Amino acid sequence: MKRNRFKYLTALVISGIMTMSMAGTAMAETMDVDIEDCVNLAMANNHTVKSAIDDYDSAVWARHEARRTHGPTLNWTSAARHIGGRVYELSNVNSLYTNTVAVSMPIYTGGQLEGTIKAADLAMDASELALEATKQGIKAKTQAAYYNALNCRNQIKVSQNSVKTLEEHLRNVNAQFSAGTVAKSDLLASQVQLANAQLALVSSQNNYDVAISTLNNVVGLPASTELNLKDELGYIPYEISLEQCSEYAQENRPDILAADYKVKIAEAKRDVASSGNLPKVNAAVSKTITGEKPFHEDNGPAEAFFSQNNWYAGIGLSWDIFDNNVTQAKVKQAKFAIEKAKEAAQEARDNGDLEVRTAYLNLIAAEKSISTAKVAMEKAQEDYAIAQVRYSAGVGTNLDVMDAEEKLTSAQSNYYNALYKYNSSKAALDKAMGLMVDLDVTQLKEKIAKN
Repeated sequence: MKRNRFKYLTALVISGIMTMSMAGTAMAETMDVDIEDCVNLAMANNHTVKSAIDDYDSAVWARHEARRTHGPTLNWTSAARHIGGRVYELSNVNSLYTNTVAVSMPIYTGGQLEGTIKAADLAMDASELALEATKQGIKAKTQAAYYNALNCRNQIKVSQNSVKTLEEHLRNVNAQFSAGTVAKSDLLASQVQLANAQLALVSSQNNYDVAISTLNNVVGLPASTELNLKDELGYIPYEISLEQCSEYAQENRPDILAADYKVKIAEAKRDVASSGNLPKVNAAVSKTITGEKPFHEDNGPAEAFFSQNNWYAGIGLSWDIFDNNVTQAKVKQAKFAIEKAKEAAQEARDNGDLEVRTAYLNLIAAEKSISTAKVAMEKAQEDYAIAQVRYSAGVGTNLDVMDAEEKLTSAQSNYYNALYKYNSSKAALDKAMGLMVDLDVTQLKEKIAKN
């Protein structure tokens, strides 16, 4: 598995992307980042990703444990006793030491060890797929947070333009009021409209600050880090069909592949349960030394009372001829677990297909709304310009100007929202399709096909 564990933040510091700005005694970090930088930061620092990596490492060692059980084991048993009694008093013996060294190795387990190893091996691959799924989810979450921050920044521009436009209009109304050509109600209405726009600007700035803090949280940076986002919300047509997206998802989504692996794991556990019907063969070699002193053979009076040096080597067989149908019950449980895993695998495929279709349809809807919103914004700009000219010429009303300004602000906001929805929907579609972050699933697909 290709896993990127480098600390991207450190790389940014070394490369000089990160700068420091000082205001009085307070020091805040400022970082210029694009969307790729944020994704890399999240892969290196996000706690959910780190936790998934720990799960994978644990699965690797569980596989190692299962494989080691198939080899020989060396055991040393030692005992020291203080003894007494009439028999031992005759030989003047009051201490007894026993040391036994034994080597054993399973030769045949009826498929128990083989099934356990296979299940652990498949579980490791499933954990690797789960890690990739986690990374894909965090990548999509990072992209969504990044696009949301861009949209909030654009909404600040809309609010700033609204304030600027209304300030210019208020100066015009003030001039006409001073000349006595308009009523005071026009002046008051314009002042209220400007105040409302200023409140909207404060709200937009707050939304942006929250969006940046959220993005910092996702990528694993301090919440106070000031991010300068280098990208702009744009539009690039999506030319892949829904059928192609769905087909790719069915072949590459890590959760779907992991569900298939879990079916194979359940089958391996059934083999383990079935091994209870078969005999077990084990090879063993053992040597025991007993005497008055540790690791010392007796050659004195105590020799007649206990054996000094014993060993054996051989093969042992055990077979539960009848276990009151315990093994049968285990096999039945394992078979139902297989059926359950198959249902879960089919559910994963159905859910994956639904997620792809939902994301794709959202993307298409957002794409259509971009052109509509752009036309509406252009017409709103033209309508406001006309309303301004008419008001200055005395043939239009102040209400016409303010109404046109509201429509212009709404149209600009809708256009940026459409761009945000399009880009965030594309990120959601990438995640729904299972576009890989670090893992090449080709070998895993081949492996599951062989098992």
